Amino acid sequence: MDKDTFLSLLRQHRAIAVIRTPDLNRGLAMAEAAATGGIHLIEITWNSYHPGDLVSKLRHRLPHCTIGVGTALSKADLKAAVGAGAQFCFCPHSDPALIQLAQQVEIPIVPGALTPGEVVAAWQAGATAVKVFPISAVGGVSYVRSLQGPLAHVPLIPTGGVTVENASAMVQAGAIAVGLSTSLFPTTAVAEQNWAAITTLAAQLVNTLASTDASF
Repeated sequence: MDKDTFLSLLRQHRAIAVIRTPDLNRGLAMAEAAATGGIHLIEITWNSYHPGDLVSKLRHRLPHCTIGVGTALSKADLKAAVGAGAQFCFCPHSDPALIQLAQQVEIPIVPGALTPGEVVAAWQAGATAVKVFPISAVGGVSYVRSLQGPLAHVPLIPTGGVTVENASAMVQAGAIAVGLSTSLFPTTAVAEQNWAAITTLAAQLVNTLASTDASF
């Protein structure tokens, strides 16, 4: 997938469901519950149980969704993810060598950054977009808005503290999209395998973002 196609998907769908799980079948159920609620972008963290298998299975089970990986820390992680069929890659950090490899294998990459300097460095290194993480530690919505003045040209994706309730405000503040994990997959709902509750949250999120007046 090329950069423009991925950015177009981000602008269209706005929400990325972030799944981290120690169990393959549970990961499948979580993804399917989110997809049933209308979410089209699904990220499997690379520290999940057999993440490559999970990505591969979801590519077949959810052909209408775009399936990627997160928490990729090394070139080996990225190569394995691509081999499993991942369509995009998120990282918690910015590594120019990893960004360069992603460009070579033609997969969109979204490295993590926090300060304005880190955001600029990641963008100049060739990032497709930049993950602002952890957003809750630096002011949430107000921080995203503050970055817009000097960095409005950089597609920003806040994660780490984004909730179903504040996702719309993040997009209104300038984020191209948002990544949600715990808020979309509450611990109790996952433990009880209450997939209907997760589908309801996903639908609420999708509906809210669909009516959001985005600035990016």
